[in-house]
Amino acid sequence: MGVDRAKGHLDTLILSVLSAGPGHGYEVIAQLRRRSDGAFDMPEGTVYPSLHRLEKQGLLESDWDTHDGRRRRIYRLTAQGAAALAAATTEWRRFSASVNAVLGVAG
Repeated sequence: MGVDRAKGHLDTLILSVLSAGPGHGYEVIAQLRRRSDGAFDMPEGTVYPSLHRLEKQGLLESDWDTHDGRRRRIYRLTAQGAAALAAATTEWRRFSASVNAVLGVAG
């Protein structure tokens, strides 16, 4: 699955990354890349709008932090975001199991 296909699932991927703990935008990008072994190497112009949208929806909260003289916004999952992630994970498992069944892939 390439970056273009991942974009449809980017919100869920971001919520999953932040479920491990708070982080700034570049950390989210780095974790997406690391967790996917480089398959999800997302540009800032893709990830930051998603972070802002998720915050507006109440799924994330953020605060400003200063580190080494640089200001950066630190994002964290809200309770609503954790519930949305759990629902999306359940939906994904059902969907992928159905696709695997059609393709004849052992799941």
